[in-house]
Amino acid sequence: AMDSTVYNPTTEPEAKRPRRLPLGCTLRHLRGWRLPVKLVQTIFSLVAVVCEELVEECYNCSALYFFEFVSCSAFLLSLLILYVHCTDLYESLGEHKVQKL
Repeated sequence: AMDSTVYNPTTEPEAKRPRRLPLGCTLRHLRGWRLPVKLVQTIFSLVAVVCEELVEECYNCSALYFFEFVSCSAFLLSLLILYVHCTDLYESLGEHKVQKL
């Protein structure tokens, strides 16, 4: 008969992984007031994009085009920030690089 003590585990047990939301999301990097602020920022920038698209005609459109660019950029950057902070991409990039970004 073989001695079963040879096959005892030699590594430490795996640490508990943080609690995750569906689709692999985690909220550990956006705690407290930061998550609601980022969500409101994203919603407001989306509302700005939609409002800009409702304008049917304008006489001096350069300001409207600038507003469209800024509001669309703000919306996309807000989505990117939420994505980075709420997925494993935060750990992949590292906190220093995320803060620098």
